[in-house]
Amino acid sequence: MFNKISIIGCGLIGSSILRAIRKNKISKSIQVYDKSKEVNSFLKEEKFHEYILNDISLVAKNTDLIIIAAPLSSYKEIFLSIKDHINKKTIITDTGSVKGETNKIVEGFNLKNVSWIASHPIAGTEESGPKGGFAELFLNRWCIISPEENANKDDLEKVRKFWELLGSKTKIMSPSDHDYILSLTSHLPHAIAYNLVRSAVKSEDKFKDEVIKYSAGGLRDFTRIASSDPIMWRDIFIDNSENILKVLESFSNNLEEMRKAIEEKNSSKLIQIFSSTKNVRKEIVKAGQDTDKPDFGRKKS
Repeated sequence: MFNKISIIGCGLIGSSILRAIRKNKISKSIQVYDKSKEVNSFLKEEKFHEYILNDISLVAKNTDLIIIAAPLSSYKEIFLSIKDHINKKTIITDTGSVKGETNKIVEGFNLKNVSWIASHPIAGTEESGPKGGFAELFLNRWCIISPEENANKDDLEKVRKFWELLGSKTKIMSPSDHDYILSLTSHLPHAIAYNLVRSAVKSEDKFKDEVIKYSAGGLRDFTRIASSDPIMWRDIFIDNSENILKVLESFSNNLEEMRKAIEEKNSSKLIQIFSSTKNVRKEIVKAGQDTDKPDFGRKKS
């Protein structure tokens, strides 16, 4: 489908794409660029040296598909570096978690005869960097594709097919819908996780060691979320701030409702609150986003 694919950024997601492309033989040629010396050293150790480029401008030359798998805050710098070297009819996609602001950046460069089709693979772990990457990361995971209204349909189909070859299920969604839905399903949980862990494990708290030692499943799960890449999440919270602030306000209102019920020892209200969410778990399992097995996702010793 593609003769040459270029990947900009080779952290967890970028290195996983590289591994999946090579494993599934999706492209005749692959090349990657990452400005980090540590990343490039690791790629060389892992026998990926033949794919590494030292000049970002070379990424864009004679390339069918460019995948940006770098932090959102680096997009302007990336496009400034490659815009004069992109061939006509090149497709550019990405892996970012926010689409509205990203599309504004791309539109500002007015790239003619180039297809920009934004993507977001809903895949990842608490790990960051190329050491955490693996070819099966995208297997049976959703990838949301958020094209502009005037996107080339043939190119959109190629991008969709690409993610499916990596093992993903695909969904076409408008950039605005994507950003709102992800603010609820991903960004809000991360906001809660960061603050919950900060509240539970304070460095000056004399019970810190005991809290860690006797942490139950709920806290353990939140620490996994809260250990995600801080730079990536800084960019997400800035670029999707409008949606995130809205859902945080709704969360604060719900929290205040619960606080008041506890203060008043209102048992019927608490039962109502706790019962209202019970079926969501079953619906998530039914949708294939989890299983009903105990301790799902935890490795057994």
